Amino acid sequence: MGNVQGENAQKVVVAEGSRVGGSVQVKQGEQAKVIDSRVIGDIQFDDNGSKNVARRNLVGGSVQAFQNDGGVAIFGNRIDGNLQCKENSPCPTGGGNIVGGNKEDQCRGF
Repeated sequence: MGNVQGENAQKVVVAEGSRVGGSVQVKQGEQAKVIDSRVIGDIQFDDNGSKNVARRNLVGGSVQAFQNDGGVAIFGNRIDGNLQCKENSPCPTGGGNIVGGNKEDQCRGF
Protein backbone atom coordinates (compact mmCIF):
# COMPACT_ATOMS: atom_id res chain seq x y z
CA MET A 1 0.00 0.00 0.00
CA GLY A 2 1.19 3.49 -0.71
CA ASN A 3 0.33 6.86 -2.15
CA VAL A 4 1.65 8.83 -5.09
CA GLN A 5 2.09 12.42 -3.91
CA GLY A 6 3.33 15.36 -5.93
CA GLU A 7 3.50 18.76 -4.28
CA ASN A 8 4.95 21.61 -6.36
CA ALA A 9 5.84 19.02 -9.03
CA GLN A 10 6.27 20.03 -12.66
CA LYS A 11 4.88 16.76 -13.99
CA VAL A 12 3.36 13.66 -12.40
CA VAL A 13 2.47 10.67 -14.59
CA VAL A 14 0.85 7.45 -13.41
CA ALA A 15 1.30 5.47 -16.60
CA GLU A 16 -0.79 2.81 -18.27
CA GLY A 17 -1.07 -0.43 -16.30
CA SER A 18 0.04 1.06 -12.97
CA ARG A 19 -1.50 -0.01 -9.67
CA VAL A 20 -1.50 2.43 -6.77
CA GLY A 21 -2.30 0.87 -3.37
CA GLY A 22 -3.38 4.21 -1.90
CA SER A 23 -4.26 7.59 -3.41
CA VAL A 24 -2.82 9.87 -6.09
CA GLN A 25 -2.56 13.44 -4.79
CA VAL A 26 -1.14 16.26 -6.90
CA LYS A 27 -1.14 19.67 -5.26
CA GLN A 28 0.14 23.14 -6.18
CA GLY A 29 2.08 21.82 -9.14
CA GLU A 30 1.71 21.86 -12.88
CA GLN A 31 0.74 18.88 -15.05
CA ALA A 32 -0.63 15.53 -13.88
CA LYS A 33 -1.88 12.46 -15.76
CA VAL A 34 -3.39 9.25 -14.43
CA ILE A 35 -4.19 6.98 -17.37
CA ASP A 36 -5.36 3.34 -17.67
CA SER A 37 -4.45 2.55 -14.07
CA ARG A 38 -5.97 1.11 -10.90
CA VAL A 39 -6.04 3.41 -7.87
CA ILE A 40 -7.31 1.82 -4.64
CA GLY A 41 -7.91 5.21 -2.97
CA ASP A 42 -8.67 8.67 -4.41
CA ILE A 43 -7.37 10.78 -7.25
CA GLN A 44 -6.99 14.42 -6.16
CA PHE A 45 -5.93 17.35 -8.33
CA ASP A 46 -5.70 20.49 -6.20
CA ASP A 47 -4.52 23.98 -7.19
CA ASN A 48 -2.43 22.96 -10.21
CA GLY A 49 -1.44 25.30 -13.05
CA SER A 50 -1.44 23.05 -16.16
CA LYS A 51 -3.60 20.29 -17.64
CA ASN A 52 -4.66 17.46 -15.34
CA VAL A 53 -6.04 14.23 -16.83
CA ALA A 54 -7.78 11.17 -15.35
CA ARG A 55 -8.67 8.75 -18.15
CA ARG A 56 -9.84 5.10 -18.17
CA ASN A 57 -8.95 4.34 -14.55
CA LEU A 58 -10.49 2.06 -11.94
CA VAL A 59 -10.76 4.18 -8.79
CA GLY A 60 -11.77 2.64 -5.45
CA GLY A 61 -12.37 6.02 -3.83
CA SER A 62 -13.33 9.43 -5.22
CA VAL A 63 -11.97 11.71 -7.94
CA GLN A 64 -11.63 15.35 -6.88
CA ALA A 65 -10.48 18.40 -8.82
CA PHE A 66 -10.39 21.69 -6.92
CA GLN A 67 -9.08 25.13 -7.91
CA ASN A 68 -7.03 24.08 -10.95
CA ASP A 69 -6.13 26.76 -13.52
CA GLY A 70 -4.81 24.79 -16.50
CA GLY A 71 -7.78 22.58 -17.33
CA VAL A 72 -8.97 19.18 -16.13
CA ALA A 73 -10.13 16.24 -18.29
CA ILE A 74 -11.98 13.33 -16.67
CA PHE A 75 -13.07 10.64 -19.15
CA GLY A 76 -14.03 6.96 -19.05
CA ASN A 77 -13.26 6.19 -15.41
CA ARG A 78 -15.02 3.75 -13.08
CA ILE A 79 -15.21 5.53 -9.76
CA ASP A 80 -16.59 3.74 -6.68
CA GLY A 81 -16.88 6.98 -4.68
CA ASN A 82 -17.81 10.51 -5.76
CA LEU A 83 -16.75 12.70 -8.67
CA GLN A 84 -16.28 16.24 -7.32
CA CYS A 85 -15.10 19.37 -9.13
CA LYS A 86 -15.12 22.91 -7.72
CA GLU A 87 -13.61 26.28 -8.60
CA ASN A 88 -11.64 25.11 -11.63
CA SER A 89 -11.00 27.60 -14.42
CA PRO A 90 -11.59 26.75 -17.17
CA CYS A 91 -14.38 24.33 -16.26
CA PRO A 92 -13.33 20.67 -16.50
CA THR A 93 -14.28 18.51 -19.47
CA GLY A 94 -15.34 14.90 -19.24
CA GLY A 95 -17.79 12.12 -19.90
CA GLY A 96 -18.32 8.37 -19.93
CA ASN A 97 -17.56 7.99 -16.22
CA ILE A 98 -19.35 5.35 -14.15
CA VAL A 99 -19.69 6.76 -10.63
CA GLY A 100 -20.92 4.77 -7.63
CA GLY A 101 -21.50 7.88 -5.51
CA ASN A 102 -22.45 11.39 -6.64
CA LYS A 103 -21.36 13.56 -9.54
CA GLU A 104 -21.07 17.05 -8.08
CA ASP A 105 -20.68 20.71 -9.03
CA GLN A 106 -18.65 21.26 -12.22
CA CYS A 107 -18.52 17.48 -12.89
CA ARG A 108 -22.26 16.92 -12.51
CA GLY A 109 -22.76 16.02 -16.19
CA PHE A 110 -19.75 13.72 -16.60
